Amino acid sequence: MRLALDQARQAFEAGEVPVGAVIVHGERLVAEAYNQRETLCDPTAHAEIIALTQAAGSLGSWRLVDCTLYVTLEPCPMCAGAVVQARLPTVIYGTADPKAGACHTLYRITDDARLNHRSVVVGGVLEDECRALLREFFAQQRALGKK
Repeated sequence: MRLALDQARQAFEAGEVPVGAVIVHGERLVAEAYNQRETLCDPTAHAEIIALTQAAGSLGSWRLVDCTLYVTLEPCPMCAGAVVQARLPTVIYGTADPKAGACHTLYRITDDARLNHRSVVVGGVLEDECRALLREFFAQQRALGKK
């Protein structure tokens, strides 16, 4: 999770919502990314989506069956759906997302029995640090008069 936090700090410095993600395969880091929606003008450029794409490329397969995703914020519906599609067995996140969380908070996409795959999801890892970075970013944005 510390590596994901490092990615989130890079997002913060780039003026992006500070969410970072890393994916490990066994003990090997296969992806690291941060939000880049503003930079890329791409609504799908969430840290998780970028990391999933990197991991698939690194492993040569879209099936990420032996991987773990670490992300600083609970995945949204799009990202949780991508986790299911990638067959990712484990997701570990930092802080819950009360507005868009799709693993535990608003939806439970990653463990919905109607879908073809389910993931084990653990939340609250380094929660205070993850939440503090997001709060600092949004306080700064409000002070600058941005939405």
